[in-house]
Amino acid sequence: QVYLAESGGGTVRAGGKLRLSCTATGSTNAMKYMAWFRRGSGEEREGVAIFYWISGATHYPDSVKGRFTISRDNAKKMLFLQMSDLKPDDSGEYYCAANTDYASEPPFSPRKYRYWGRGTQVTVAS
Repeated sequence: QVYLAESGGGTVRAGGKLRLSCTATGSTNAMKYMAWFRRGSGEEREGVAIFYWISGATHYPDSVKGRFTISRDNAKKMLFLQMSDLKPDDSGEYYCAANTDYASEPPFSPRKYRYWGRGTQVTVAS
């Protein structure tokens, strides 16, 4: 079992920056992926960044590429999301997700991730 806790959300003006953090505890030694998702006004969760834990590779959708950066502190089992040039459309609840097993789903399919945090709210004011 892995437990995830996000922090760092808040309200920022358009063009501003925020850094989100996610702390993973529990059985984290076999971590395979960690990612950030968000849910805006719609129902679906949208993946915004993935970190492949073993290779260190990262991947972003076009909507955030060049503005968001995912990183980690492996020793502390923490995941970060540095967000810059924020836009009102970036507003939403941001979730940390993880899996300790390999999964064949695409990087930003929520089904790829077994564990989820409770989320942290990001609001970007225009």
